[in-house]
Amino acid sequence: MAPLQPDDWLPILLAIGGYLVGSIPFGLVVSKCLGAPDPRTVGSRNIGFTNVLRVAGKKAGILTLAGDMGKGWIIGWLAIQTTDHEVWRLFIAVCPILGHLFPIFLKFKGGKGVATAMGAVGGITPPVGLGLIGIWLLTAALWRYSSGAALAAFCSLPFLGLLTGKSASFLVFALIVTGLIGVRHRGNIARLWRGTEPKIGQSSSLHNTSYQT
Repeated sequence: MAPLQPDDWLPILLAIGGYLVGSIPFGLVVSKCLGAPDPRTVGSRNIGFTNVLRVAGKKAGILTLAGDMGKGWIIGWLAIQTTDHEVWRLFIAVCPILGHLFPIFLKFKGGKGVATAMGAVGGITPPVGLGLIGIWLLTAALWRYSSGAALAAFCSLPFLGLLTGKSASFLVFALIVTGLIGVRHRGNIARLWRGTEPKIGQSSSLHNTSYQT
């Protein structure tokens, strides 16, 4: 077997770097920088955009969303620049999502990966990424459930792949990402079914159970 060449190492290093970048808890970092409560101790006790928005305000929420989405996007974009091999690109794009879900810096207890996954998909295929964001915004505007909008968006991901003529490899990637998002939202699904899921803008003090997104 021929030894790995420098170009062969780039995707491997980017995958590892993608996981580490994905592990950066922007919700926690932003909250500390703004003097807001640690999101792990209030509200849903989650580091994601929705909880930070509820407990720390719009500025903290927007910065958290930008950071979480940005870390996914930059890794997805770098994957496109680094390798022509589609499977490598897709594998690299999954890494920041896994980093956000299981961050090494927080003992593998992370968020639910919605913003990071949207960013990663947008980095490797902007039209599909924009489609995800559009579906999330439309669904959130109509029903005002952040988790419901996330589930609607990612359940549509495989179909967006089909509509844009993506390969079988992308469809497998889409199913994996959709599965990860769905599993992390299983509690939200139960609350949506029971009608107890809090809506966007609803005070976290009314809901002390974990509804993280």
